[in-house]
Amino acid sequence: MAKVRIAVVGAGGRMGLNLIRAIDENPDSQLSGALEREGSPHIGADTGALAGLPANGIAVSSAMDTALDGAEAVVDFTAPAVSAEIARHAAASGIAHVIGTTGFDADGEAAIAEAASTTAVVKSGNMSMGVILLSVLVEEAARALEAADWDIEVLEMHHRHKVDAPSGTALLLGEAAARGRQIGLAGNAVRTRDGHTGPREAGTVGFATLRGGSVVGDHSVILAGPGERVTLSHHAEDRMIFARGAVRAAMWATGRAPGLYSMHDVLGLARRN
Repeated sequence: MAKVRIAVVGAGGRMGLNLIRAIDENPDSQLSGALEREGSPHIGADTGALAGLPANGIAVSSAMDTALDGAEAVVDFTAPAVSAEIARHAAASGIAHVIGTTGFDADGEAAIAEAASTTAVVKSGNMSMGVILLSVLVEEAARALEAADWDIEVLEMHHRHKVDAPSGTALLLGEAAARGRQIGLAGNAVRTRDGHTGPREAGTVGFATLRGGSVVGDHSVILAGPGERVTLSHHAEDRMIFARGAVRAAMWATGRAPGLYSMHDVLGLARRN
């Protein structure tokens, strides 16, 4: 069986290096190319040596056509504008696209949706299998515990360099809670509290964001009822969990029909309507 050829965008970054390692350790995948921004000090570097592996002869490129040539799937954890550009290129080339980037605005989401009409796109605020399982548990708990008596709060903490808040994972968990409650998150999310806020509005989903140090990612969903609390949590200790999940998604998406998929699809965890 031929190995799935996967290209990596943002190859010199922390996630990019982990993706190169995850592709290398998987016996059914192989690195086909690597992309970095123009002017990056990593341009021309051997990707194997860059990731602390044996040299593999695949150099980091700043040219998208070169980096994606021969790829069956491309993975990127970069920035919304970069991911939207990659999506257009992947769609035009028939390459499956796995997106771990978060913080998209409406235009970015539209660009991804348009690309998904032509090629398979897997987009998730978190590629960890544990987090996706957590989202399923959160949805079930929110469905079972009545909104009149049980409040839902999503608490997350990340390293000091993270630029978007709440995190994509926190929003993923908030969406799961909203699905369980059969409400829309956009109109029921409370992201900030300051000053005299008055009592908490029943049925809303609250978010609290912490930033500091080198925390990879901690997420907890607290369901607080009369006289008791249920806390569902996930703690990420190594970015390789996201890289391995993304490689699994890339292999799953290769050859798949066009569409916008999630990690629930990849892991076969069907959502209720």
